[in-house]
Amino acid sequence: MHSSEIARRHTFAQEIAREAGAIARRYFEAGDSIRATEKGAHDLVTEADLEIDRFLIGRLGQAFPGDGILTEESGGGEAANLWVIDPIDGTTNFSRRIPHFAMSIAFHAEGRTESGVVYNPILDEMFVARRGFGATCNGRSIRVRETRGPTDALIDAGYSSKRPLVDYVALVGRLLENDFAFVQNGSAAIGLAQVACGRIDGYCELFLHSWDVLAGLLLVEEAGGWASDFTADGGLLRGNAVLAGTPALREPLGRILPLGSALQARQGLRLGG
Repeated sequence: MHSSEIARRHTFAQEIAREAGAIARRYFEAGDSIRATEKGAHDLVTEADLEIDRFLIGRLGQAFPGDGILTEESGGGEAANLWVIDPIDGTTNFSRRIPHFAMSIAFHAEGRTESGVVYNPILDEMFVARRGFGATCNGRSIRVRETRGPTDALIDAGYSSKRPLVDYVALVGRLLENDFAFVQNGSAAIGLAQVACGRIDGYCELFLHSWDVLAGLLLVEEAGGWASDFTADGGLLRGNAVLAGTPALREPLGRILPLGSALQARQGLRLGG
């Protein structure tokens, strides 16, 4: 795809993320109007998720009718030019009126993510990355933190009910045994954005879907960090483990969450630049 076409989609993604954020903010500020339904254990959906999902699909279908769309709430399939969307990443936080959730919009073309937008409408923070052009938050360039090592690091260790609890407990145990501190904040998209802007130093989770992480992983790479190859072994449609962080943590985090030969952490395009 020509650079100008990617740029047009990149700009449009930011526009619709902000508009979707206004819908989420309306529900959030109404408080008691947030009603959540369980899709599974610790897996919720609200009317806001569904309304934003419909809104984004509608806007993208009008603007780019030839592109494919894959979303958490409506599904979808693989396409040469594919939008990968989570209407609200961090729905549990959203349903409890915790302001730690985001819209995640990625554009994936010809096998790689070209554009990523993560927008927190309550804090009005727009994290944006385009491949080869760096990463920004509200228009200002962002970089990963210059972490010295594990004793200087804070890791967001996301929990997935799609993997056995014993595996998550073992993961956290390995983090602590290797001198890492950790948090679990409930939104992979924001967790990765916070790695990109230097607030935390790494993100790991045993299983996620592409709509949760594609935008955030590009943010980390374009901010000078590194990320596991999420789309390896069919991860785009089936999901995968996630590992991302600052340059100094590539080896120590890789030992804690080994991803196998097909999922070895790959260096970001702007690492050390």
